[in-house]
Amino acid sequence: MNDSVADLCDAYSDQITLAEPLFRDFGGAESFSGPITTLTVDGDFLLIKETLSTAGDNGVLVIDGAGSTEFALLGDRLAAMARESQWSGLIINGCIRDISVVRTISIGVKALGVCPKRPSMIGGGELNKAVSFAGITFKPGEWVYADLDGIIVSAEKLQTLS
Repeated sequence: MNDSVADLCDAYSDQITLAEPLFRDFGGAESFSGPITTLTVDGDFLLIKETLSTAGDNGVLVIDGAGSTEFALLGDRLAAMARESQWSGLIINGCIRDISVVRTISIGVKALGVCPKRPSMIGGGELNKAVSFAGITFKPGEWVYADLDGIIVSAEKLQTLS
């Protein structure tokens, strides 16, 4: 991502929505952007694993884990799989684990926090349905831009400023 989220906010204030500042940065990439793919999961990471094993096409996977802090929805293996599958980043309404390794992987990761426990692996969840958290709605196909300053969403890809 060439432009900062702050610069995009200034230039496109009437075309973007801003997420509440609830997330911590964990990935090796400080900024990322791309078209949104969404997942809703409830204490399970099988659908996350299946989705991250498919070609990401430099998109961003937005995972709604209902803000749970009881388990991690992403660890080092899934983060590495996401990078190998060409995802540019992940935004997780939940926790991750293995942060010392995740920080070394060249992918953007924003999550609420850290929990060492993994979730179940029985399946379930929904792919590509609009999800709402952090005061914003993430819709499949819209564009998300994220960096150390925050997260914004636009209905269409924004033109670069630089």
